Amino acid sequence: MSNNRLAKGAEGILIRVLDDVMFRVYHANGEFTDYDIAHSDMAITITDPDAWFYENSEKNTAVIDHSPQTLGIEQ
Repeated sequence: MSNNRLAKGAEGILIRVLDDVMFRVYHANGEFTDYDIAHSDMAITITDPDAWFYENSEKNTAVIDHSPQTLGIEQ
């Protein structure tokens, strides 16, 4: 049996599982489904107010992490 449906408008959380990233969708009953991401160039919008961009030009790195306050980093 196949359960296919449009994903546009879905809300979920990106989670890291070992060396992979998955999209977790919680259901009304508290259970969840983790989706492998096979899409090659999916557009996303970050709505998490605790998500911050960190860029270090000297090390040529860029990462998204929690806010400085959550991480205990003074600015």
